[in-house]
Amino acid sequence: MTVRELLQGMLRELPTSQRPVIAADPALDVPCTDVIYDSRQAKRGSVFVALRGQRADGAAFAPHAVAGGAVAVLSERAAMPDVPAPWIVVPNARLALGHLAAEFFGHPSRRMKVVGITGTNGKRTTGSLMRSIFEAAGVQCGLMGTVTCRIGDTEMAATRTTPEAPEVQGLMRQMVDAGCGACIVEIASRALAMRRVDGIRFAAGIFTNLTCDHLDVHHDVESSFAAQRRLFEMLPVDSPAVFNLDDPRGASLIEIAGWPVTYAVNRDADVTPGPLTFGLEGLTFDVRMPQGTAHVKSRLVGRPNVYNILAATATAAWLGLRIREIEDGLAMSC
Repeated sequence: MTVRELLQGMLRELPTSQRPVIAADPALDVPCTDVIYDSRQAKRGSVFVALRGQRADGAAFAPHAVAGGAVAVLSERAAMPDVPAPWIVVPNARLALGHLAAEFFGHPSRRMKVVGITGTNGKRTTGSLMRSIFEAAGVQCGLMGTVTCRIGDTEMAATRTTPEAPEVQGLMRQMVDAGCGACIVEIASRALAMRRVDGIRFAAGIFTNLTCDHLDVHHDVESSFAAQRRLFEMLPVDSPAVFNLDDPRGASLIEIAGWPVTYAVNRDADVTPGPLTFGLEGLTFDVRMPQGTAHVKSRLVGRPNVYNILAATATAAWLGLRIREIEDGLAMSC
């Protein structure tokens, strides 16, 4: 696609208040080869998005990006006179980057069931359970996790819980090309605040819990939760929003969820456990929900994993997976 076509695709996805003015500049009618935010990655035909950081404004590196081959710059600041390339002023560069990346890679999230998981604890285990359930249902499932990333049969170490938007969209594109029909994304609150997953169409979202851990970024619990709420503000109205009703903040998500699904151990909810059997060999209990009762036998141990199992079971059931597939997936997962 050309740079102009890329920009027009971005405009279709952005809210009206966030749409920049695209000049009728023939310099935009050239092939786009990449979407970048690091000027050192510039190559001929790339589009450079200048992000504001804590220490520097990426716009300062626009001359370097253009010298390296970038053919257009998007920035929140006014154009720099010494940059010989089209300069598009955007209200929010991070939002623009997310949608540009999605457009450049062909919106891979629209070709998979993407499940986003946020919360302080339990993301990794819940994600692993979800992936196992999808695989038991015969759906190849990619994973972007805290520790690892899986694309088909390939596994690689994760560099961060959620990378920047171009890496996220690029990995999803690889998953689609590898035949994945689903993808699990563990999403840190920082990534939501920095719009790294904007441009993804989520099939479901999960909120596990919120604790005082990991406040090095947001500094207080309320700021962390405000960031996590963004996942549910992004969900399409027909995508289930699955959340832990035993967490004090879980109930507040009902007001923004188009399709709320609740799970709990200590309260009435859509999904609840039957009598719990704890042992060194794992957990045994029933999961009760409107779709029926799932009989759980898992090698996972401990009460926190009851919540993780409930979250994965609820999400899978509301996405239309059968109870037998859920039971088989939970039994296979470690």
